[in-house]
Amino acid sequence: MINSIVSSMLLSAVPAWGIALIAIGCAAIGGLVGYFAYRLFVNKKFSSAKEEAQRIVDEGKQEAKTLRKEALLEAKEEQHRMRAELDKETRAFRAETNRTEQRLAARDEQLNKKEETLDRKTQDLENARGRLTQKEQELARTEAALVERAATIDTELERVAGLTREEAKANLIAAMVDEAKRDAVAECRAAEQEIKSEADKRAREMVALAIQRCAADHAGEIAVSVVALPNEEMKGRIIGRVGRNIRAFENATGVDVIIDDTPDVVTLSGFDPVRREIARVSLEKLVSDSRIHPARIEEVVDKTRNEIENQMKEAGENAVYEAGIFNLNPELVKVLGRLKFRTSYGQNVLKHSLEVCHLAGLLAAELGADIKIAKRAGLLHDIGKAIDHEVEGTHISIGVELAKKFKESPAVIHAIEAHHGDVEPKTIEAMIVQAADAISSARPGARRASLESYVKRLESIETIANSFPGVEQSYAIQAGREIRVMVKPEEVDDSKTYFVAKEIAKKLEEELEYPGQIKVCVIRELRSVEYAK
Repeated sequence: MINSIVSSMLLSAVPAWGIALIAIGCAAIGGLVGYFAYRLFVNKKFSSAKEEAQRIVDEGKQEAKTLRKEALLEAKEEQHRMRAELDKETRAFRAETNRTEQRLAARDEQLNKKEETLDRKTQDLENARGRLTQKEQELARTEAALVERAATIDTELERVAGLTREEAKANLIAAMVDEAKRDAVAECRAAEQEIKSEADKRAREMVALAIQRCAADHAGEIAVSVVALPNEEMKGRIIGRVGRNIRAFENATGVDVIIDDTPDVVTLSGFDPVRREIARVSLEKLVSDSRIHPARIEEVVDKTRNEIENQMKEAGENAVYEAGIFNLNPELVKVLGRLKFRTSYGQNVLKHSLEVCHLAGLLAAELGADIKIAKRAGLLHDIGKAIDHEVEGTHISIGVELAKKFKESPAVIHAIEAHHGDVEPKTIEAMIVQAADAISSARPGARRASLESYVKRLESIETIANSFPGVEQSYAIQAGREIRVMVKPEEVDDSKTYFVAKEIAKKLEEELEYPGQIKVCVIRELRSVEYAK
């Protein structure tokens, strides 16, 4: 209050600039007072903070001392515990060490004993080695004496026997080889007989079953080219005036008419069986009609040709139906029908083809092969014989070309090509057709062979058998189905007869063609004759 009064008095007595100076001075004084007051406050705060920090430090030190004491106590307790555990482990280790030392001591004692035993055994071995050396020396001396004695004995034996050591060894080896061969031959013969017996039994069963189930004729038809006449006068009418009728007939039919001294018979000759059949039927019609002249001959031949064509077509259709084969080209069916008038060794080729077809189907069923392919190939295997008089080539090549022309399958074509062994059969169906063809051709009464070819075949069989060394004589018997070979007993022993039979059979297979099989029987007979006087 006093300050305010003084201030007001001073303000009223002092001029304005003085007042300003006074104000400035007062402000400066106030600032200094404030500064020192702030310093005093700051110092007081600093002192308080310092004291507080010191107090905190002291408390921290006190707490640190406490924690240190606690840590020391814990460390001492842990040290004490670890020391106790260490002592315990140390005691256990010492105990285990003691036990190990005891075991090692016992083992050491055992090793010492074994070493002593080994030393004794080593000494025994040394003693035995010495004795063995002595024995070896004695054996060497004995062996030398035996070698010398053996040489003396060999020399004496060679002198007594009249043979050297090498000669005796060669004789012994030869005897052992002969004995081994005889044993091998016996084993081979037994094994071969067993296998062959089983195979033959199975093959006979299958072939017999197929033949029994095939209801084919047992004798083939024989195509005839002979026309019977009612009387001898008919020959003159067939010839006609200056031979015009016979020339017209031969020109129309393409066959030769042979009129000889045979009574009431006219022979027709021609390679084409169809033309020969047309000529035979036409001539029979002309003879029965008795009207024989060139115009009538041409008319009858044309009519007969159409009838034969229809018969061939019908025969082909009947054969296909009987065989149970479908989707066959109509032209191929017509060609197949031509086989009705074709014969081979007296066997009708169409019936033979049907028989092969049925046999092939039955064998294929037994063997698990393709029945359709086997039957189709069996029916068509001789199709080439239908036109082999018109086309160049073998009936096999002609048949293959026909089958290819009418789009037959490769399996059927291959079977046709391989049925006579011209190519190696690669399918089971081809082998079946080959076997069925052989069965049909070789059965009794199927074919007729000429006497000349029959005798020639027998001579060939005997010639092949006689060509082997040691063979004295051979005889073909049973129509060439068996050959009996007599061998010289001083050149061929019992064991070699087996090989001789096999070699003869092999050569027969390679060089001859024959139906069925040929049995080769080798006979060795040794006779010793002496007379008592």
